[in-house]
Amino acid sequence: MSNTENTKPTNFIHQVIEQDLEQGTNGGKVVTRFPPEPNGYLHIGHAKSICLNFGTAEKYNGECNLRFDDTNPTKEDQEYVDAIKSDVEWLGFKWAGEVRYASNYFDQFYEWAQHLVREGKAYVCDLSPEEAKEYRGWATEPGKDSPYRDRTPEENLDLLERMRKGEFDEGSCVLRAKIDMASSNMNLRDPILYRIRKESHHQTGDKWCIYPSYDFAHGQEDAIEGVTHSICTLEFADHRPLYEWFIENLPVPSQPRQYEFGRLNLNYTVTSKRKLKQLVDEGHVSGWNDPRMPTISGLRRRGYSPQAIRNFCDSLAVAKTDGTVDMAQFEYFVREDLDKNAPRAMCVVRPLKVTVTNYPEDQEEWFELPNHPKDESMGMRKVPFSRNLIIEQEDFAEVPPRKWKRLTQGVAVRLRGSYVITCEEVIKDAEGNVIELKCTYDPATKGANPEGYKAKGVVHWLSADNSVPCEVREYDRLFAEENPDGDKERDFLEFINPESLVLVEGSRCEVGLANAAVESRFQFERTGYFCVDSESSEDKLVFNRTVGLRDSWGK
Repeated sequence: MSNTENTKPTNFIHQVIEQDLEQGTNGGKVVTRFPPEPNGYLHIGHAKSICLNFGTAEKYNGECNLRFDDTNPTKEDQEYVDAIKSDVEWLGFKWAGEVRYASNYFDQFYEWAQHLVREGKAYVCDLSPEEAKEYRGWATEPGKDSPYRDRTPEENLDLLERMRKGEFDEGSCVLRAKIDMASSNMNLRDPILYRIRKESHHQTGDKWCIYPSYDFAHGQEDAIEGVTHSICTLEFADHRPLYEWFIENLPVPSQPRQYEFGRLNLNYTVTSKRKLKQLVDEGHVSGWNDPRMPTISGLRRRGYSPQAIRNFCDSLAVAKTDGTVDMAQFEYFVREDLDKNAPRAMCVVRPLKVTVTNYPEDQEEWFELPNHPKDESMGMRKVPFSRNLIIEQEDFAEVPPRKWKRLTQGVAVRLRGSYVITCEEVIKDAEGNVIELKCTYDPATKGANPEGYKAKGVVHWLSADNSVPCEVREYDRLFAEENPDGDKERDFLEFINPESLVLVEGSRCEVGLANAAVESRFQFERTGYFCVDSESSEDKLVFNRTVGLRDSWGK
């Protein structure tokens, strides 16, 4: 598996920074920023950007700002702001100083817009959106100048101020930069600087009814904050000439540079914010933090640890091309982390009753089992054994297949860490379903592995009298298609995996897990890795399946 060995992935941005440091560029400083738009929850692609920006600052003793590019109040919300801050902190990163917002600089942006107008490099345009689209031209043919392009600076300043005061309706006019309507780069064809949005803003309230475009705000924010390396994903490469045009034509306090890297895509999922929002809004998932979602909050609720996510992101090359990573590679890092750090426990997901007929009815004894087979520092736990037990339904077969190493009639099997039992009788209901096994135990086989006795197999178990009821949510990949976005003739929703969530009630777990904290992670022996769900309460213990013990997808 690529990038899971002790090989160092390529990172061209670090190569650039090291060259800058050698040459004394930027005074030997490294300042990065993570600039999300607060119009949705962060996903695994953002995690790569977070790790790159914050990790780069850490590596070179620099600073990384958290800044919200909140220039579109129609799609933004304080809920998203709070969720993004929580995600960054949960991943273990700290931003420099206070949280920053594009809206902190709205007054400065407006002054710079006026500066461009005075310089004859911006104008108020009254073309309708439909007309503006027609005038813009196509990639294969140049656009044509707006009939309002030659307004005088004095007229444009007056119109811009009237826009700011709310005298015009939404869509009636915009402020545009005067660059080149014949440019081969569509972003340079007189882009919009300000548009009218008569919406209240989550940070500035009703102070403004015009808002800067993302392109106009982005580079200037970097300049104000002294960002040295503005790192963004590859789709912004065509925007870089515009980024640089603003920096060159405004009296900004510094000269940041933009660098683009390939974004992270995972198969069997989507990372488009629009599509993730559609999944939430249409009820295909329970919310942004649904454990099937590729959002950071969803991965957290699923049971993925921040260290596993960081290890995965750090294993990826930072290159100038986009790429898709196999979900199995991500899950490798999740298993590797949980195998080292998750304590062991036993949970019977689909119980089958076992009566140990030669064990005293009124007796109970406790067995000590290690919390981790390779880490003694995690200590021991105690599990009760009684006459009435439960095992997994799938651990018994009336007609066992070849090489069967679990329970069947007349065959001895070890119950993990306790005794060897032998099934003597099978009880069925009226429909022929197996509902109980009558077994006997061998007192001489007490313990984890007594000398001189080898059972055919090992199964996990619980006392039916002294265990905790729980609900198990078996999560799998949200999409059954490797590339749900790949078929342009079909809606991506058609590929939702109908087995992505299976609710199992009637499960039981060790009594010691009764008060397990939310987000606690465990390896349920022989079953997989699980996490205590945020919906758990004193009355209902809920476990989410994080990942299986091995990759079995598609096998």
